[in-house]
Amino acid sequence: MSSTAERAADHGPDQDRVWTVAEHLDDILGHVHPLEPIELQLLEAQGCVLVEDVTVPGALPPFDNSSMDGYAVRTADVAAATEDHPAVLTVVGDIAAGSGDLPAVGPGEAARIMTGAPTPPGGQAVVPVEWTDGGLDSGPVTHMPARGSDPHGGSGRVRVFRPVKEGQHVRPRGSDADAGELALRAGTVLGAPQIGLLAALGRATVKVRPRPRVVVLSTGSELVQPGEEVGPGRIHDSNSFQLTAAAREAGAIAYRVGAVADDAATLRAAVEDQLVRADVVVTSGGVSVGAYDVVKEAMHEVHFRKLAMQPGKPQGFGRVGPEDTPLIALPGNPVSSYVSFELFVRPVIRTMLGGTDIHRTTVQAVCPEGVTSSPKDRRQFLRGWYEPATIDGPATVSPVGGAGSHLIKAMAHANALIVVPEDATEVAPGAEVDVVLLA
Repeated sequence: MSSTAERAADHGPDQDRVWTVAEHLDDILGHVHPLEPIELQLLEAQGCVLVEDVTVPGALPPFDNSSMDGYAVRTADVAAATEDHPAVLTVVGDIAAGSGDLPAVGPGEAARIMTGAPTPPGGQAVVPVEWTDGGLDSGPVTHMPARGSDPHGGSGRVRVFRPVKEGQHVRPRGSDADAGELALRAGTVLGAPQIGLLAALGRATVKVRPRPRVVVLSTGSELVQPGEEVGPGRIHDSNSFQLTAAAREAGAIAYRVGAVADDAATLRAAVEDQLVRADVVVTSGGVSVGAYDVVKEAMHEVHFRKLAMQPGKPQGFGRVGPEDTPLIALPGNPVSSYVSFELFVRPVIRTMLGGTDIHRTTVQAVCPEGVTSSPKDRRQFLRGWYEPATIDGPATVSPVGGAGSHLIKAMAHANALIVVPEDATEVAPGAEVDVVLLA
């Protein structure tokens, strides 16, 4: 639908109808799609969703290597070793991690070897240094002398006080993964362990869906930046910080623009200026029915709606600019803004990332205190503290703070949202409720 047609539809006979939460979300998601895949450097791909299967190009590890600092030996030479009667072996060389020229270990011989170093020809197992005298002609040692203080440690003799079995303390070639084996499936979210695996496989880049870029703007001439002194009638801008942080937690690259004064031309210019770096624009404030609701005045492409929910009745959604960039307009009260973000913006970010898990987890829990009042025909989202089930009882959730949409302190002490459906005006003490987990 064109912007002109959309505006006409918004101001037609349907303009005053109340939308459900699901209808508004479905409309938003109907205009949002996963971002196109791109090839990214590994660290830039952190948090992104893999779009192709990754297979192991070669055995991992690529060679047999030591899992301990110690001595590579032939097992027969140390089979009878004890503290009273140690096996005495000739040290034929030193093998550090990264060594390529390996000394062969023959009968009665050993090679000093470091963790991660390749096991030499003839070496069937590794004796940890703690089971030896470290070449010092004494009793058992606790560590291997540093090469700088013992440059001849790769020669001489070593006493071994305990036997080892074949293959002991050796990581075999391919013990982690064989060539051709599936390493990561398409759809995997790349965290630190997955990035580490890709690096171990020799991948410098990987094909992923990029993290969406979200631009956050607060509106309101009353807003003052944190760190600045507030005057009469002024408050600190919390929404732009809260929403930017929430967008980053959801997986986006988020840019905080800050507060824009209640002037339609200024807001319009600010939004248009940000479109070059935005996959989504999120505004807070200026979406209700007041004379200074600047988002409604400035952004004529956006649908402004009344939703059957509390908090967060006024909402807006549209597409702006030459690329039809989604703009999600949220109410200005801090709790309304955050709850609206969780319900409508987070699913957009997760959809653009290409993940299948776009919604917060919803569970059921007992509400011991109940809810004494909930508005008729509105779905209420109350801040709550959720406790998982234990062997002694079911999961529980308790309201935190009041229902006011300005009570940001209570939001900071909640880890869940208690959902009271539209057809309920109260929840009896001890009844089960749906709970949206925020962590």
